[in-house]
Amino acid sequence: MNKRKKLGQHFLKSNNIAKFIVDSANITKNDVVYEVGTGRGILTSFLCKNSKHVISVEKDKSLYNEIINVFADIKNLTIIHGDGFKQNEKFDIFISNLPYSKSRTAINWMLMQKFSLAIIMVQYDFAQKLLSTKKDRKAISVLAQSGFNMKILRKIGKENFSPVPKIDSAIMEFKRKSIFSIELIQSVNLLFSFRRKKIQNIGKQLGLNIKSDVRLEEMSNDEIIKFANKIKKI
Repeated sequence: MNKRKKLGQHFLKSNNIAKFIVDSANITKNDVVYEVGTGRGILTSFLCKNSKHVISVEKDKSLYNEIINVFADIKNLTIIHGDGFKQNEKFDIFISNLPYSKSRTAINWMLMQKFSLAIIMVQYDFAQKLLSTKKDRKAISVLAQSGFNMKILRKIGKENFSPVPKIDSAIMEFKRKSIFSIELIQSVNLLFSFRRKKIQNIGKQLGLNIKSDVRLEEMSNDEIIKFANKIKKI
């Protein structure tokens, strides 16, 4: 159990919540579904019932060995042992009950992938951070809001997981708006390392001549993305 906690692995126990996640994706027999983190397969069985094919990736070797036998007879399922964010698979819908430690990695990865819809579970406070429109918003907030239409579908109490985490979770929906390059993502993160400075001073440090007394925190998401597109070309 301690190893699971250290890895941020908290397994969903509720079949009703698992079914809610899958139902929220409106999966059809034309859809290929990509799942990162097979875990013990609580989502996987529901996903296979509705989809054309499910590709599920599990990084934990012991979990992979356990689950590969459980679902051996399901024809429209491929289970892969490896890092789900380093595979080269084509898919329509992304579904995941993510380890808490991988939430930020998942969002950055999602921004670069070609898919229409994602339903994922993240920490509730991280979900609120993604949706924040306040001046203290983070780089990940700007990126996520620019790349997706997002909303919290349901708050999930910590008692629905084993081992029990310290915080509640949220099921989130992501509908694609834009696909970003790794260079743009890196540029936005670079800008936020100067977040308290005026744009003209940030420009000087990056070799750009910009006359503006505006600070990064005062800019809209679109303005930040536009500025980031300029500096990624440097």
